[in-house]
Amino acid sequence: MSETRAHAKTGKFGRRKIIDRLKARVVAAWAVHAFTASGAVMGLLAISALIAGDLRMVLLWLGAALVIDGFDGPMARKVRVTEFAPRFDGAVLDHIIDYLNYTVIPALVVYRFGLVPTGFAIPAAAYIMTTSLYCFGNKDMKTSDNYFSGFPAVWNLVILYFYLTSSGHWTNLAVIAALGALTFVPLKFIHPFRVTALRSLTLVMTGAWGVLTVVLVLGSGPNLSPAEASPWAYWAFLWASLYFLGLCLWRSFRPPQTP
Repeated sequence: MSETRAHAKTGKFGRRKIIDRLKARVVAAWAVHAFTASGAVMGLLAISALIAGDLRMVLLWLGAALVIDGFDGPMARKVRVTEFAPRFDGAVLDHIIDYLNYTVIPALVVYRFGLVPTGFAIPAAAYIMTTSLYCFGNKDMKTSDNYFSGFPAVWNLVILYFYLTSSGHWTNLAVIAALGALTFVPLKFIHPFRVTALRSLTLVMTGAWGVLTVVLVLGSGPNLSPAEASPWAYWAFLWASLYFLGLCLWRSFRPPQTP
């Protein structure tokens, strides 16, 4: 009788461990969703800085949102959110926050800070927001080798380059027009965390690019352009950018291969 009770007790203890483990998995899944949702808070802070007229802080808050977006995907796959939080669609949440931070706020920046010629601010902002809708609604947005197909509406990076390079209004307008059109063209744009080809090098370059970006944004000011504030960081930033551009062009114009 005592042996039977021991087996029952052991079985009960084992079931409890399984239940506790499942609860921990569920908590982890929801924690990742909360981490993703924090990107919306970064967007709110960016809007606050935009209203205050502080473009540097807008870029820094959008940068924080970009970091969150870069890590939440791998985290979600690690804890298997679709399995342990099945009634909540993390992909939809991610799209909503990305549209805010990658499209809406950059469009407002173009309007608020007059980054295009007079009379073009509203049309340019509207163009950014409408062309981006195709990107976010496109079911074939990712290629088989994990690149984006067409310009992936990363307008947050576009306004960052406008700021760091101090590009002119007409240049900015031309770039906006071209990139909006490239949303519909199946060129490949790299996803630094998902593309397996040259991943190690790409991750190193991504980290270097991120550090250089922070140095340039923090070092610049109203009367000091990023290139003047830190010439070495500026040129290193441009060289890092050429790596990503070259990789995208190389993959766009060669035959598809196994990821």
